Amino acid sequence: MMTFILLILTLPTQNATARMRAWRTLKASGAAVLRDGVYILPDLDACRATLQTVAVDVNAHAGSAYVLDANSPQDAHFESLFDRSTDYAALLNEIVKLQEQLILDQLSETIKQTRKLRKQLSALIEIDFFPTQSQPQVTAALQELELRIARAQSPDEPQAVDQAIPRRVVADYQGKVWATRQHPWVDRLACAWLIKRYIDPKAHILWLGTPLDCPADALGFDFDGATFSHVGNAVSFEVLLTSFELMESGLQRLAALVHYLDVGGVQPAEAIGIESVLTGLRQTIHNDDQLLAAALHVFDGLLAAFENGESTP
Repeated sequence: MMTFILLILTLPTQNATARMRAWRTLKASGAAVLRDGVYILPDLDACRATLQTVAVDVNAHAGSAYVLDANSPQDAHFESLFDRSTDYAALLNEIVKLQEQLILDQLSETIKQTRKLRKQLSALIEIDFFPTQSQPQVTAALQELELRIARAQSPDEPQAVDQAIPRRVVADYQGKVWATRQHPWVDRLACAWLIKRYIDPKAHILWLGTPLDCPADALGFDFDGATFSHVGNAVSFEVLLTSFELMESGLQRLAALVHYLDVGGVQPAEAIGIESVLTGLRQTIHNDDQLLAAALHVFDGLLAAFENGESTP
């Protein structure tokens, strides 16, 4: 039998600030309303902590609040109180609108709106206690929109292939020529950093005008047909990590950041700031070797912060 938690509260009508604070917290938590002053959530640790926090605040402001355990009677169907299908439908409608209005000269605004939708979806998933097919449907639609935006930004971006990622040994990849497309953005810059810092310190990075210019003996990355490129949902940086079994937590956090900035997804806290820094470097440094030299320090600093358990602003 599913168990739930109830919050029963009353607050003086004149204490508008405390009432609004309680209402906002309960709304954000996904609490359902059984009747005026009675709220319900599934019996989960995070939900219980939220209701207890609200109760403490209410009691501290001349109100009364009680957190109680409750079993769901067979005919109560409390789960239906948490049906998020309407919210998912509204999100899907917004996603479809953006897909239909995807125009190159309005791309920056579309990116901004898409990131807002990603935040809304993440928040909705957090309170979707009894998920239905709506959740994966909307998630897939948003991923498709993010992919279309990435392709519109960089028409020569590699197409992901569906295959296993072979494991490789670092010792076999020393002193090599590595090649990728010129005018690099985050995935290529991060790959080059990873190669130089973790895989092949003496690597020579070759910047290609077109993938067709790649020498036969060079190790290509981040273009169609390259040795290392997008596989499934993984961008090239993530493929390199998997290939060489580089699983340190700091690198995994960096991978999440690179993934988001390259193809979208869940936004890390550092994303906007790092995107601005890399954009500024790319706009002011037009030599790819010099751009990489500057970006190396950015990724070095990020990794150091991640390894210290910090979040950059």
